[in-house]
Amino acid sequence: MKTAFSNYLKKPTEAAPLAVFRIFFGLMMFGSILRFWANGWIEKLYLEPKFHFSFYGFEWVQPLGVATYGIFAVCAISAMLVAVGYKYRWAISVFFLSFTYIELMDKTTYLNHYYFISCLSFLMIFLPAHRYFSLDAWQSGKASKIVPAWTIDSIKLLLGIVYFYAGLAKLNSDWLFRAMPLKIWLPSKYDLPLLGSLLQEEWVHYVFSWSGMLYDVSIPFLLLYRKTRWFAFGMVVIFHVLTRVLFPIGMFPFIMIVSTLVFFDANLHHKILNGISRILNIDKKRWDLQLPNAMQPAVRKFQLLIVGFFLAVQLLFPWRYLLYPGELFWTEEGYRFSWRVMLMEKAGYAQFKIRNGETDTSFYIDNSDFLTPFQEKQMSFQPDFILEYAHKLADHFRKQGHENIEVYVESYVALNGRRSQPFIDPSINLLEQQESFQHKTWILPFNDTISEL
Repeated sequence: MKTAFSNYLKKPTEAAPLAVFRIFFGLMMFGSILRFWANGWIEKLYLEPKFHFSFYGFEWVQPLGVATYGIFAVCAISAMLVAVGYKYRWAISVFFLSFTYIELMDKTTYLNHYYFISCLSFLMIFLPAHRYFSLDAWQSGKASKIVPAWTIDSIKLLLGIVYFYAGLAKLNSDWLFRAMPLKIWLPSKYDLPLLGSLLQEEWVHYVFSWSGMLYDVSIPFLLLYRKTRWFAFGMVVIFHVLTRVLFPIGMFPFIMIVSTLVFFDANLHHKILNGISRILNIDKKRWDLQLPNAMQPAVRKFQLLIVGFFLAVQLLFPWRYLLYPGELFWTEEGYRFSWRVMLMEKAGYAQFKIRNGETDTSFYIDNSDFLTPFQEKQMSFQPDFILEYAHKLADHFRKQGHENIEVYVESYVALNGRRSQPFIDPSINLLEQQESFQHKTWILPFNDTISEL
């Protein structure tokens, strides 16, 4: 087996799929940043809020006022440099750092989609995506039509993990046997042409739930198998276009559609590059006539070490929820960063009370004085948000001269169509609790069961 693995690591393949992936990735990221900027979301999400919710361990990552626009500008420029393959290693590194900084500035905006981009851009730092059809290769005169096969396969594996784990997460009783939360979301799309009336039917909700699960768990394997690849790609297009029509998730469906092209052989990618060459009026032969360059063994070992560790983390990290007691959908301990996509509809109510521990006087908080409507919505049903907000409130009132502060919350949460239930123990002074990776014992038990299959 060791010999077979060693031979695999030496196996060459054409660089065209990696070049096409780099180009489309850079262009779509550039467009996504411009779209985010043009819609005014930088100001709305990062400049207007008084408080920002931080990821544990990354509290130091904060918006930088007006300079936040500069971070987005750097991110957009680096994305375009990635697309054209100019100073590629620096460009993709800067893109990863700037995009991830943006993602970490406020936990309120967390999406699996953003996490996927951070993961993918980190992986690309260690891949020779600039060896072919790039400005780097053009200027150096050292283009390589050949790259190690594992460099392309690593992208396929990451995409496969995202899909397959998303499918495994759907193997639960709410998704399959209650069609939740699709039974809540789909009827709201009544005004869609052709589909609107159909989406009111309960059997359609179950069809969408089951077909979504089957799609996620099977699509990586269908894309890998040559005879089913085009059929699988058609499914990818239909699935993501339909997802884009039904749910406002931005550019992500198109990113996933384009990303799956990496599963196709080099002939298709050469056709794509020929088309790009004609559009830009450049000569593709400039790269094709140059001799292949082999990677230096020392560099390859370093790349393999980093990429191997990264992919191992991606395989193992989503299972960390097994270390926590209680219902995952209720506590959300181990929920993020695990490719659990659109599995819950939660709504919450959280009323905070500030109490003086010595005088026993107290007053209640109007959350709208401190949070935007979007922040308040996200805070109301996520325990780590509630805890962080309690500490931020305490800091605020200490600065105003209040002493002996204690913070309590009365909260209720409704999960996937169930009646709301008490969420946080109202007798717990939240200031006595600190964020950590330990189980949050102050979350009240979930009075129902969601079975995982």
